[in-house]
Amino acid sequence: MTSRVDALMQPYAGDGPGASVLVVRDGEAIVRKSYGFADLDAHVAATPDTNYRLASVSKQFTAASILLLAQDGKLSIDDPVRRWLPALPASDDAITIRHLLTHTSGLIDYEDLMDPADTAQIHDSGVLELLSKESKHYFEPGTSYRYSNSGYALLSLIVERASGQRYADFLRTRIFQPLGMRDTLAYENGISTVPHRAFGYTFEAGRWQRTDQSTTSAVLGDGGIYSSIVDLQRWDAALYDERLLPRAVWQQAWTPATKTDEADVEYGFGWRITGETLWHSGETVGFRNVIVRWPQRHLTVVVLTNRNDPEPYATAKKIGALFLDDASAHGNVVSDAR
Repeated sequence: MTSRVDALMQPYAGDGPGASVLVVRDGEAIVRKSYGFADLDAHVAATPDTNYRLASVSKQFTAASILLLAQDGKLSIDDPVRRWLPALPASDDAITIRHLLTHTSGLIDYEDLMDPADTAQIHDSGVLELLSKESKHYFEPGTSYRYSNSGYALLSLIVERASGQRYADFLRTRIFQPLGMRDTLAYENGISTVPHRAFGYTFEAGRWQRTDQSTTSAVLGDGGIYSSIVDLQRWDAALYDERLLPRAVWQQAWTPATKTDEADVEYGFGWRITGETLWHSGETVGFRNVIVRWPQRHLTVVVLTNRNDPEPYATAKKIGALFLDDASAHGNVVSDAR
């Protein structure tokens, strides 16, 4: 079976930017392998401990942070966003935290509000500043879906206001440390350091060029977390038990809240839902990642890569299919444990 995974991961093998792949079945890592290089310049090979920028795979951690604070009684997911972020204009009165979680707020994409001539990195607080001057929406809140990095940047600020902690500190103390995710962090340049760091690359002009950071890479709530397949195995395990949250609370994140712009995909809180799978992809300059979970079968596939192409979702599904077929052949598909 490992050789069949290797065949699917062949594009990442060799002397280019790499990838790490994790397959967890019944809580056991049955595949945990890395390919290629985490750092081409220093010739550092990728390993299972390599930390990749998760990009939008980070959104499930932002959503979990909101659910933790709701469980603490610090906020309600139906709170008006302006209760926490009063700098937003009155035109945002109808937007709730739930709308932000489900990409149904109608907020304008902050990327489209940035000055293209400004080369400085924007932070979550800068997103709020841009949106505080913008009264237009794509649609009335709650009436449609449009994927929104703006919404998740605001959610990180709400976490800070409701918890009294910096967002990176909240993640560390409430999620990463309790789960033993020792090397996972929301990266802040000049404040934190990413251990075992993978750098992002893009194939341009016939060679791999380092493209590790962009002007939006410092926004944390929508995509600023670095993690490894070793730590994401610990995260996956916590989604089956109640160490962080009661099962009924987790179920809110995994229940379809809205249709998306893809016919077979619905969205919960920080998770896409397709049939029996819970999944999320992440794309940013030099990184393409995905996590796909089949919770009723206790199977998870994670593919993290530090290159701009190819998109790994199809590969992760093919890897998952190998093990679903194998489990079916041996009659050991696990039912959803309560």
